Amino acid sequence: MALRSIKDQQGTDLKESFQALKEIPRFFKEIRQGSPRYFLFNALCRLFTALTPVIALYVGKLIIDEIILQSQSETPDLSTLWIYVGIEIGIAVFSDVLNRMVNLTDGLLGDLYSNNSSVKIIKKTNELNISQLEDPEFYNKLERARTKTNSRVNLLSNSMSQVQDIIVVSSLVFGLVYFEPWLILLLIISIIPSFINEMKFSRSSYSLARSWTSERRELDYIRYVGANDKTAKETKLFSLTDFLAERFKRLSDEFFNQNKSLAIRRSMYGSVFNILGILSYYGAYILIILRVISGALTIGDLTFLAGSFRSLRMKLQGMFSRLTRISESALYLKDYFDFLDLKGPSKITATHSIPTKIIDGIEFKNVHFKYPGTGTDVLSGVNFKIKAGEKMAFVGENGAGKTTLIKLLLRFYEPTEGKILIDGIDINNFDPEEYQEIFGVIFQDFIKYEFLVRENIAVGKIDEIENLDRIKDAAHLSLAADVIKEFDDGYEQQLGKRFKKGKDLSGGQWQKIALARAYMKDAEVMILDEPTSALDARAEFEAFQRFIGLTKGKTSIIISHRFSTVRMADKIIVLKNGKILENGTHEELMKNEQLYSELFELQAAGYQ
Repeated sequence: MALRSIKDQQGTDLKESFQALKEIPRFFKEIRQGSPRYFLFNALCRLFTALTPVIALYVGKLIIDEIILQSQSETPDLSTLWIYVGIEIGIAVFSDVLNRMVNLTDGLLGDLYSNNSSVKIIKKTNELNISQLEDPEFYNKLERARTKTNSRVNLLSNSMSQVQDIIVVSSLVFGLVYFEPWLILLLIISIIPSFINEMKFSRSSYSLARSWTSERRELDYIRYVGANDKTAKETKLFSLTDFLAERFKRLSDEFFNQNKSLAIRRSMYGSVFNILGILSYYGAYILIILRVISGALTIGDLTFLAGSFRSLRMKLQGMFSRLTRISESALYLKDYFDFLDLKGPSKITATHSIPTKIIDGIEFKNVHFKYPGTGTDVLSGVNFKIKAGEKMAFVGENGAGKTTLIKLLLRFYEPTEGKILIDGIDINNFDPEEYQEIFGVIFQDFIKYEFLVRENIAVGKIDEIENLDRIKDAAHLSLAADVIKEFDDGYEQQLGKRFKKGKDLSGGQWQKIALARAYMKDAEVMILDEPTSALDARAEFEAFQRFIGLTKGKTSIIISHRFSTVRMADKIIVLKNGKILENGTHEELMKNEQLYSELFELQAAGYQ
């Protein structure tokens, strides 16, 4: 892995940081959609809070001047003084309540945004096609969108605080200009250099984090492999601990060293500019003192100006520092919106309705296919037809193209050449979502959802999740009912070890649960892609016998390496190197004495 230089990451100028700020209005639109009521209340609280500092300082000035006036009077009247003090106490109490309301609504709005943005990421992922999901660059974009959620949530508070402080600063500047305009020049000298420095280094931090997206994913993966119950057996057996620890340490140290170099430089430059700011502040303080001594200003004016300048410098310094955080967060926000704006497959206008029942069958006509980014055909000139109600099996060695045929049929990918027809109609003429509804599919790499048993089965037809009778029927058909009856909580049993009272299953037990999903859907076309590989030979034979019987009259496709199962099919297609080598019944293929009979005899010999 090539070491990236910090200078390369600093190559992008401040312009890009400011350009990212244009995403903030869209961000606030999302925040407001979470709860318009909370958003408005938060904004009003901040507006009133922004007016309190200058009012409090001015009331403080009046109190000081009144104290001096009454101390010099022979018959002091303290009524006005107590009114001023009462006003100051009221302002303090009111400000505290407002700040608590701001913090409360900030937290609520942030939680709502975090939840809603996660939902949008999940839904967006579903909109993209499989070829995009299998692209490593996609995972980088997903990682940048999925992570840094806290940064985007903090952007809400930072942005609202920035608007609030602009109001505060405007009122304080008005007071300074009224009394002593020269203080504004000293203020600018004390703040601007530090601001430019922060902007420069915040961009560098983002560039470093962005360029290391892939490596961070690798670090997460190594951390997962090295400390996980699912990988612990092999990690111990193969003595992988040192290998994984060293690989993690090497990669993490590389990132740490680059980040350390950036952090040291940022700290050094920041110290220099901060000293300049301190000197400017005390220069202003000396100027105010001299003006008071000369009689141009009162003691009350001194307290007001000193407090205003101190507050103004702190507010401006905070604003500029916050602006760097906002611009940095906006860069991560841009990553989030870039992901949401990814273009999925073009919306296809359906020209034909999905047939309620397949009459003729499914046909592949001269289908060629190569995966995106590769130059090799996975399928080359494939032609075959599955008649309606026929049971078709695909056979071939690994990499022959069996599962790829299924992916094309399900429209996860488009053929690079040729057509796939259902009842003579190109499947591209159907609405994709409606089209995929006619298929019930269980893949070899099915997901082991760590949900309740009934939820695991209902995944096959999720809108029937409350239909327990249908779930039980599906479990009975897949033989999962025999597994479930051993659970104390039955269909309410939590599966997987991730959650409390969760129960893990053997591979064969998981496959029975997964098979129940196929029966749950009761689709027009049933596809089983090596879903019973973890079952023993007897259990698999029984499962497929049941499958063949229960899908009578339905079009079915089976992929299996066990020939005792394959021979149950009406017709068998033998694939080799992406082409159809043989096509026929079990008896016909055995007579051909080619690849099918060779593989059959080899497997049969293993049982002798």
